Amino acid sequence: MSNVTADPTTDGPSTAVAVSGSAAIQASPPTDRPVRVYADGIYDLFHFGHARSLEQAKKSFPNTYLLVGCCNDETTHKYKGRTVMTAEERYESLRHCKWVDEVIPDAPWVINQEFLDNHRIDYVAHDSLPYADTSGAGKDVYEFVKKVGRFKETMRTEGISTSDIIMRIVKDYNQYVMRNLDRGYSREDLGVSFFIDLQQEKRLRVNMRLKKLQERVKEQQEKIQTVKMLRNEWVENADRWVAGFLEIFEEGCHKMGTAIRDSIQERLIRQIPRKKLENGEDDDTDDQFYEEYFDHDMGSDEDEDERYYDEEEDVEEEKSVKKDAQDNK
Repeated sequence: MSNVTADPTTDGPSTAVAVSGSAAIQASPPTDRPVRVYADGIYDLFHFGHARSLEQAKKSFPNTYLLVGCCNDETTHKYKGRTVMTAEERYESLRHCKWVDEVIPDAPWVINQEFLDNHRIDYVAHDSLPYADTSGAGKDVYEFVKKVGRFKETMRTEGISTSDIIMRIVKDYNQYVMRNLDRGYSREDLGVSFFIDLQQEKRLRVNMRLKKLQERVKEQQEKIQTVKMLRNEWVENADRWVAGFLEIFEEGCHKMGTAIRDSIQERLIRQIPRKKLENGEDDDTDDQFYEEYFDHDMGSDEDEDERYYDEEEDVEEEKSVKKDAQDNK
């Protein structure tokens, strides 16, 4: 393992110098090319927690070339345990992550100087939790790069991990089994033919139907609650809404009545001839104008009665003259 010395003229990670034999490697980032950052892991059931850690590694420097190493199935099953996805599936998932520039398959479990030199790696990015190496002594696999000042810490995303996802599947195991049986998978495909008989399957189906029924009841209860809230809101605001409507309606009726009255007055004024004086001015005021108009057109009740009685007298006189004439004959 390389020895480490410190440069007293600078601060931070860039002060560490790794000395391997007679060659000294300064751990400060290069300025004439992209900084080559390496991140490794298993990346089983690739999720957004993985993507965020790779994003942090990619953004470690303004100009970064991100290499991602992924261990194969043999190494992973030996030191960590069985995976859900195969090595090729995990490699392909990484290739489709936008933060990754290059994928290194069959990555080693422990990083050494030779690996860093072969891939011209400047820094190694990972979270700060210790991971056991292959010695069985509980040593950290990133102890070497931490000592030589080439380690860039990334932060884990809380609430999401491959183990959490697997625990969700295990927790709802029966539901996933029944779902896949309904989709056409056989018992042999699911590996459940030896311990799930027909009676158990019926019980599982009944439980699933009860659960679905409970969910539907809950949805209906939420809808009823929403309707009640809307009804209460309507009752509280009904008086205010009705009063506002009546106020607007009354205002509209008033405006319409005023417009009709003005229109009638204007038409009456146009129909009545106005007398002009010799100098072109009106000879009557508005009050005199309306008085003459109504007296002329409509007349009074007394005039009507006088005309009626005059006509009656004329008729009687005419009858009397005719009668005298007949008597004389």
